[in-house]
Parts: sequence; structure tokens; C-alpha cells
Amino acid sequence: MRLTTPRIPPVEPEEWTEEQLQALGMDIKDLQANIGSPDKVFNVIKTLIRYPDLFKAWLGFANHVMFNSSLAPRDREIVILRIGWLCQSGYEFGQHIIIGRNAGLNDGEMKAIAVGANAPNWSEAEQTLIKATDELHADAFISNATFAELTEHFEEKQIFDVIFAVGQYNMVSMALNSTGVQLDEGIPEYKAFVEGEN
Repeated sequence: MRLTTPRIPPVEPEEWTEEQLQALGMDIKDLQANIGSPDKVFNVIKTLIRYPDLFKAWLGFANHVMFNSSLAPRDREIVILRIGWLCQSGYEFGQHIIIGRNAGLNDGEMKAIAVGANAPNWSEAEQTLIKATDELHADAFISNATFAELTEHFEEKQIFDVIFAVGQYNMVSMALNSTGVQLDEGIPEYKAFVEGEN
């Protein structure tokens, strides 16, 4: 983690205003029914909800990238984990260790995210996803060679989803790192995980 305490503290659900609840698209009864106890609300939500208008605008895009992408969940998580690693976002990478497991990545593969496209764990298509992520992060541009490789393995809309997933999680990593969002309970510390301590 870049910071050990939040610069902008999270707001606990029992303290949310009506405006904050509306940004989530729920009322108090919805909150009680769908979220339950406050410990089930992630720190990223409890932090970003401080700015309800921005949160509401961002949520639709974030939901597309995470839940409605044309990428297979495994491919999506390779991209997200790689950009989280490149941004050194402990919160982002840690959350997606859990999500990555659910998407079919094993711990060895997720540790290889830190190595990059040259790790022996990846198929050609997966190597290309990592290369595209690296190039977008470094130069905001996918090279001609890598773009040609992408077109061999992925449809047009999937290429859009790669680009927008990198953009989304680069942006979110900047917010998480800069505001000091802290790990949720049970989420691995990413550097310890990669180094084999988790």
C-alpha cells in the first residue's frame, strides 16, 4: 500500500445521506436488504460515495467494464491485474486476486502478472493482452505489431474492452492510491502475495 492511512476517509453506510443512497440507486430499505451489515461494503465504495454525482456517473462505466465486457472473465482479469500491478495499486491488485481466482486464474498465474508477458504461464493471446496493457500504460498507444496480434485473437469489440478496461483501472488505481483507500478485511497484500508470503 502506498499509504497506511486514508487521506480521504470512508463514510460508513449508516452515515450515508439520502443523496449518497440515491447515487447507489437505493433507499434505506434497499441498503438493509441488499448490503446488510456495513462490513460488506467495500472501502472503495465508502470512499467514492463521498462525491455522489461523480460516483453515479462513474458507476455505469465501471459496471460495464467489470460485468458486461465482451472479454472472457479470465482475459478481463489478466488485463485488470496487470494494470493494477503497473500502477502499484495495492487495493486494486489485492481485490482482483480474489476476483481473479473466481475467473479461473491460479495463484501462480497471478504472481506471474508481475513478471509480464515473458512469463511462461501465458498463451499467445494472453501474452498479447499483457503487452497491450503495458503499451497503453507506458505510451497511451498500442503499437502496430501488438494491435495486429490482438486482431488475431480478439474481436473488434473485445479490443475496445481491453482499451477501456486499462483506462478504467488506471484511473481507479490513481484514485485509490492518491486517496489512500485501505484494504478490506481478508484481502491479500499484493506485494506479499507476489513474493509468496500469502
